[in-house]
Parts: sequence; structure tokens; C-alpha cells
Amino acid sequence: MNDGFMRFAYLMLLLVAVGGFLLVELRTRPGRTLRLAAAWGMIFLGVIAVAGLWGDIRRSVLSEARFVGDERIEVPLSEDGHFHLTAQVNGTPLRFIVDTGATTLALGQNDARKVGIDPARLGYAGQARTANGVIETATVMLDSVEIGSIHDARVPALVLRSDLDQSLMGMSYLSRFARVSIEGNLLILER
Repeated sequence: MNDGFMRFAYLMLLLVAVGGFLLVELRTRPGRTLRLAAAWGMIFLGVIAVAGLWGDIRRSVLSEARFVGDERIEVPLSEDGHFHLTAQVNGTPLRFIVDTGATTLALGQNDARKVGIDPARLGYAGQARTANGVIETATVMLDSVEIGSIHDARVPALVLRSDLDQSLMGMSYLSRFARVSIEGNLLILER
């Protein structure tokens, strides 16, 4: 017998068993049976929704930084193999890739706009060598960068003339921490 027929037979047997039980219960206690069937239906739909969204839930909840006291940040490794950290830049939350291979704090064009910088009005006098080649850069001064209770004012950064969709937190900012270390799948930043 083929696998498709066996699955069909199993599903039919399951349908007969559950359907028979519901018919017997509906005859004796219809109100209670309908309430229980609705509750189990909602539980079933909830399980399907969580299973379908698990990747998004895991990325957004389980990969967030954890603050230990006022001076320590623990950042778990994300599924994409990077450490991501959200910082308030000029009062606006931006999600960064923590990149110890990057020299500076670098904003993509969209993130620059979010924090009140108009990339079209900048003078792109510098260059940066990236994995995608050489790109033009403009130097800016950010009013503030906050991560949890850690606050820095007047932070130099670059705006990249590229289609970079994520900003980078490079060594010019990371060097403000007394300790930057990777322990297993955890990035630790301490002031």
C-alpha cells in the first residue's frame, strides 16, 4: 500500500473517532460540548499561529540584549550569525549590527533620515572599504547615543552613501567600553 492511502485511512479513523465522540456528547450535554469544542479549536489555532510565527518570535524576543546592572550589556548571537543591538540615537531607536571589524559607527541612509540627518545635504568627502567595494562617506556628529542606562553625547559617526539597510556599530563607539568580549554565543559590553 502506498503512503498516501495510509495517511488517508488514519485521518478517516481519527475523524470517525472524534466525530462519534462529539455526536454522543452533543446529545447529552450540547452547551458544554460546544464550549469545549470551541476552546480546543482556539487552542489548536493558537498552536498553529505560534508554530508559523516562531522564527519571527525567536528573532525579536530571544535575540534582544539583556542589561545586567547599569554598566553591563549581554547581547546574544542572532540566527543570522551577527550580534544586534538597539540604541537610541538622537532619541530614535535604531537597530545596529555590532561589528568589531568596522572602524566607526556608520549609519545607512534610511537610518540617518530617521535621526534627523538629511543625507542629500551632506558632503561625501571620505571613503570606506567594505565587502561590497569602496563607498563614499560623510562625517556627522550625533547628539546622543543611548543603550539602556548608558548615555553618550556628541558621538562622531559616518553616513554611508550606499543602500546599506542596517547601521553598523564599529570600534570608534565600542572603544568607549572598558570591556568588549565574546564568550560563546554572547557579546559582553561593560563600562
